[in-house]
Amino acid sequence: MTSIKTYINSSRMLCLPLFLGLTFLFSCKHEETAVKPKVTVQVAVAQKMDLVQTVESEATLYPINQAAITPKISAPVKQFYVNRGSHVKQGDLLAILENSDLSAYAIENRGTLEQAQAAYSSSTRATLPEEWKRSELEATAAKQMLEAEQKLYSSREGLYKQGALPRKELDQSGVALTQARNQYEVAQLHLEALHSVTKADQLKSAKAQLDSARGKFMGASAQLHYSQIRSPISGIVSDRPLYAGETAPAGVPLLIVVDSSKIVAKAHLSQDQAALVKLGNAASITIPGLANSFTGKVIVVSPAVDTNSTTIEVWVQADNPDGNLHSGMTAHLSIAVAHIPAATVVPADSVLTSAEGKSSVMRIGSDHVARLTPVTLGARQSTSIQILDGVKPGDTIVAAGAYGLPDGTEVQVAAPEPRTKSSNATEKGN
Repeated sequence: MTSIKTYINSSRMLCLPLFLGLTFLFSCKHEETAVKPKVTVQVAVAQKMDLVQTVESEATLYPINQAAITPKISAPVKQFYVNRGSHVKQGDLLAILENSDLSAYAIENRGTLEQAQAAYSSSTRATLPEEWKRSELEATAAKQMLEAEQKLYSSREGLYKQGALPRKELDQSGVALTQARNQYEVAQLHLEALHSVTKADQLKSAKAQLDSARGKFMGASAQLHYSQIRSPISGIVSDRPLYAGETAPAGVPLLIVVDSSKIVAKAHLSQDQAALVKLGNAASITIPGLANSFTGKVIVVSPAVDTNSTTIEVWVQADNPDGNLHSGMTAHLSIAVAHIPAATVVPADSVLTSAEGKSSVMRIGSDHVARLTPVTLGARQSTSIQILDGVKPGDTIVAAGAYGLPDGTEVQVAAPEPRTKSSNATEKGN
């Protein structure tokens, strides 16, 4: 009996390794014949469509016009007439500075100017013409006297030759003639001097006094005008850092007025991108958080490259009638630079870029296997990109999830997202 049990136990020990070996072989065979799992991906179909080539960039918004109003004189603010957010027009009075001393100075210089004007008028209309007239009369009288003495001398000379007049009376007449001639010459010289030197000097002096008084008055008026702070543009007061009674430090704006009826989106493009952009190109401005985009056009392409960033600044101007765009906002800029008809287009996210800079897509064949396919890229429009070579219209490619996907992987298309009841109801309503 004992030998039988021993035999049975020995048989069991011999069979156990055989059983374990068969089990291991069976499991390995089962793993070899198991089906490899499929990778679920989202796909897209290459399409042929008209493409608008765009240049994309981030931009910052600026107002079309802005004025930082800095006072030209240093004085405390007497009164503000606007607050931050006030709408103003060009020429509106925004604030007034303390100007009592300037007003008094302007009044004083106005009086000085009026006195100079009166003196100039008196010199040109009364004093000089009267003196000229008197000198002319004296010269005329001297001439008449000279002519009379000349006639008397000629008459007495004839009588003297006839022996009817003594020599003494002829000599007296000669002396009188000489005196008359001298008086005439002096009167004539005085008249000429008045018409030349005296007239010019007196007019010049009176004119200089008038110009000096007028200049002082204009300076005093300008200083008084500087105390009245007016808006140089139409717009909105964006900043008013001071209160009445405070004095603005030198170089610090008292008020800032911005005109945001139009905005300018300023972007920095690479040299390759900027080479495609031309003045007048249509552009689209998208603001994070705002549903609607804004259309504009390129108004400036900088002729110089920024030496620090090696980029070129481009400005796009757009209307802002509702005031939804504010200075300092960040925006996405899309500039249309070319129109390409019948282009083969795929989603831009489906394109893979290697470390060497080569582009490719994962194209799915009829056997549902994704294969890495090199492509040549063309123009880009927002989220779409043109394929010049490597993909044909109708080819199916991996639209999302291609990164990290090995070449030759069997894939299956992800099911579309289920529609909500609200969307179904909307479709039925339509």
